[in-house]
Amino acid sequence: MWRWCRWGVTILLGIAIPVSAGMLSNASVPASAAITSHYGTAGLERVQRWQALITRLKGQPVAAQLTGVNDFFNQLGFVDDVDIWHQADYWATPVEFLGVGRGDCEEFALAKYLTLLELGVPDDQMRLHYVKYVPYDQFHVVLSWAATPQQMPVILDNIDKTIAPAASRRDLIPVYSFNGSSLWTSTASGQEAPVGSSSHMSRWEDWQVRVRNGVMHTP
Repeated sequence: MWRWCRWGVTILLGIAIPVSAGMLSNASVPASAAITSHYGTAGLERVQRWQALITRLKGQPVAAQLTGVNDFFNQLGFVDDVDIWHQADYWATPVEFLGVGRGDCEEFALAKYLTLLELGVPDDQMRLHYVKYVPYDQFHVVLSWAATPQQMPVILDNIDKTIAPAASRRDLIPVYSFNGSSLWTSTASGQEAPVGSSSHMSRWEDWQVRVRNGVMHTP
């Protein structure tokens, strides 16, 4: 599964996504007054706690950063996009996610990813995974981290909130994964699968642009 052939799934390096992780690390956080205008004082307080978290975790060991970031975002509520943004699939930025205080699986994974980038975790150590969650027979998004390509990755998830080695997550079936530079695709048969155009990748690029520009939408 996941990123290595020894897990029984072939990963194909497909395309380069044209927005770099370095640009993501220059995320623009809107002014306090603008956040309050969109999401009220509670939304502003959540954003401020996020900024305080980043300050507190700067320079800490990666294990502490993973745990701190995972626990922080997993306090927020899970709600489908259509109930918040009135769209079937909207990828909210971390500020939007914190502003409303709830989101779906993409919001959890993306917010953790961007926060770890801000803390200095290299982009090539992380993957955003589009998976199938077996117990619910539904698609889901999680974040993984591994120090090297040879190391077993650990999974940061909003369903199973405990950070655990990917090999123990038999409830997840990988479909494809991506980070700030590349896209990979997986097949259960171990065969290579072509990577074509994807609406999810257009959402990924749109999300990155909104993060950099500090764009906020109100539900």
